[in-house]
This record gives sequence, C-alpha cells and structure tokens, in this order.
Amino acid sequence: MPTKRRPPFLLIIIVVIIVLVVAIIWRFKPDNASKPSSQTEATALNSQANASIIDEANVNNNVGTLSKQDASQFTTGLENLPRSLQGTEVDGEIIIDENKQLVVTEGLRRLFDYFLSALGEEEEAVIYARVESYIRSHTPEPAASQAMKIFDQYIAYLKAIPAIENRYGNLQLQATKNGELDLNVVAQQRQDVAKLRQQHFDKATITAFFGAEDAYDDYSIAMVKINQDKQMSDAQKEAAKQDYISRMPDNATKANIAQQANLEELISRTEQLQAKGATAEELYNMRRELVGAPAAARLAQVDQQDAHFDQRFKQYQAQKQQLLSQNADKAQAQTQIHQIEQQLFNDMERKRLAGYAALQQQKAAALNSSVNSNPN
Repeated sequence: MPTKRRPPFLLIIIVVIIVLVVAIIWRFKPDNASKPSSQTEATALNSQANASIIDEANVNNNVGTLSKQDASQFTTGLENLPRSLQGTEVDGEIIIDENKQLVVTEGLRRLFDYFLSALGEEEEAVIYARVESYIRSHTPEPAASQAMKIFDQYIAYLKAIPAIENRYGNLQLQATKNGELDLNVVAQQRQDVAKLRQQHFDKATITAFFGAEDAYDDYSIAMVKINQDKQMSDAQKEAAKQDYISRMPDNATKANIAQQANLEELISRTEQLQAKGATAEELYNMRRELVGAPAAARLAQVDQQDAHFDQRFKQYQAQKQQLLSQNADKAQAQTQIHQIEQQLFNDMERKRLAGYAALQQQKAAALNSSVNSNPN
C-alpha cells in the first residue's frame, strides 16, 4: 500500500525520517497492540505513490469512464473491504457549511487516499465506486457532487504526476554530485508540479490539499541547503537551522518539526541512559522532562512489556536450539517448536519473532565487531 506523500527530490530527508520512525515503533510500540490505526497510516499516504500504482495498473486514463462502474454494489462504500482496510477506521473528513456547500480540507484528500491505498488489492473502478458510495451516503447535495468532482480531478492529477517524477528523477541522478542534492533541479520540479496542480484544481483546493506538504518541503529544502553550505561550520549550521525554524509561522508543520526533534532527543537520551545501566526511575524522569508524565508512564509500561517479551524470547531460543540439536527428525522438531511458540507468545507477538531474532543477531554482530576492533 502506498503511504508516502513526499516527492522524490526529498529522498535523502525521507530515508532519515523512515529510519527514525522504524526505530521509534520498534522501541516503543506495545506488544499487544491490537487495532491498526488508519489515521496514522492513511495520513502518510503519498499522492505520487498512488499515481505510480495507477500508472502501473495501466488503467484507462479517461477518469470519466470510472463512473461507469455500477456503484449500486455498495451502499456505504464500506462493504467487503479489502484486507488492508479491514479493522481500520476511515481516515479523513467531509466538511459542509450551513448551505450544504463543500468545505475543502486536507481531510478530504486523506479520505481519498484512504480508499486509494487499496490499489493493487482492488481494481480502480471498484475503488471509485466505493468512494462515490461513501460520499453520497454521508453527504447531502450539492456537497456530494462537489466532492466527487474533486475526486475526479485528484485521480487525473495522480495519473499525470509520474511523467514529472520520471523526468526529474533521471535529471537528479545525473546532476547529483558528491552525494549532494541538486537544489536547482528540485526547484524546477516543484515549479512543474505547481503548474500541474493549477491545471487540475482551484487555488482553495491546492492550499487545502497540499499546503502543509509544501510547507514541510520548504523546511526540508532549507535544511538541505544549510547542510550543503561548505562555508558554514557545524555550529553555524545549527544556528541557521534554529533561526529558520524560529521564523516559521506557528502552525501544524512547525509543531510536527518540534515533536520530531523531541523524539530524536528522546531516542538518543534513552539509548545513552540504558547503555549506562540507568534505573527505571531515571528513565522515567528523563522522559517526563521531554514528553510529559502521561507519555513517560506509557513508555515505562512498554519497557516492562519489552523486558517480559525478551525474557520469553530467550527461553524460546534456548528450547528451540536444544530441540534442533537433539532431534534428528527435523519435522518433528519444528512441530515442537511451533507448540512452544503457541505456549509462550500471543498472535501479535509471534509475528514479531523473526524480526526480533534478526535484530538480536545484528546487535550481537555489532558487539562482536566492537570488541574485536578494541581488544584492549
């Protein structure tokens, strides 16, 4: 399922963010998490990624033909959801005013992306029928028809994006030198994307759909520009970054940047304290300072859950190795190993076993490498 919104010219920034998010999820996600959060997943959807799937599916470029799909197969659009959307809540919103006119918000784009994220599992025409049924069953006229008109425009926009991406993606590869981003190519691509948006949407829709994304792109490019300035020292670069952030308007983008900085510091300080053998109380006090008492308490609970999981994992690994070494019948050994897994872990935890084992191997390899490189 496509989940990004950032265009490819910010690939360097996004890779860093993805690594950070994965680390956060791994370290702090409770083992017994049950219900998928559609808001977290759907908010991260990427119009460019959706466009690629639409393009790869080789569907009819005439958006109007989608409406030929019989929408009567759905009443609310939520019947027989594809696997990836089952158990989730619909992300997004449809806002109308007192005259039943549509108020376009970023939430409407999230709604479109929520359903479009199932491309690959369902045909585009089926998804179109779902969206139309959902909108018309939840929205009065004329707002419903206004929303569908924008959905048609959004689909057309998604199908046009790949041509720009491909053209500038190749230019970026050719122009990038010494691992640095060519900001001139980035600027040209953004101009072409802006022109494409103007061809498909009115100004209000562009602001609602892409305003926050553009603001974050402005920030990301400014950070790259500062990092690539060879005339500045590290201290000057840090000062320039803080100055840029301080001059940003107080909006959601700035709040997200501040939150990201707190998370980075939280991870760094947690690792430092744990390496020093910090007590649970010391970790709690540090976290309370950064993220507040409620979050610190939740993280302390996660620590306990992780410690319990790790204890059971070590028990599982020991029994597994013993069975594999002592039992000549590998099939029988695997059956017994499966029984141990059933005894020690719940369904969600069993899904973590392979990844957790790989992580432990990486940690052990890193530790051995460190010891070998520092024999004294």
